[in-house]
Amino acid sequence: MNNKYLGSNFDDFLEEEGLLAEVEANAIKRVISYQIAELMKKHNLSKAAMAKRMKTSRSAIDRLLDPQNESVTLQTLERAALVLGKRLQINFL
Repeated sequence: MNNKYLGSNFDDFLEEEGLLAEVEANAIKRVISYQIAELMKKHNLSKAAMAKRMKTSRSAIDRLLDPQNESVTLQTLERAALVLGKRLQINFL
């Protein structure tokens, strides 16, 4: 059996295919969306209430919570974090 991927990891495969950055960005967005949704539940905040506290629209909250939406800005994430009593922290690893 001559499989060039035998013994390699999935990240190596994705990198060779030029997909690693896109897959990682998707995963990060999913995690952020999930965390925000869970914090909203914890604080008993509806989308409308979250939007009002963030001084934005309900549709902006829908975009924030949509793991497929890539247009969320750092400013929006920072405002969401502040409303939820958290701080946004970004690290390069």
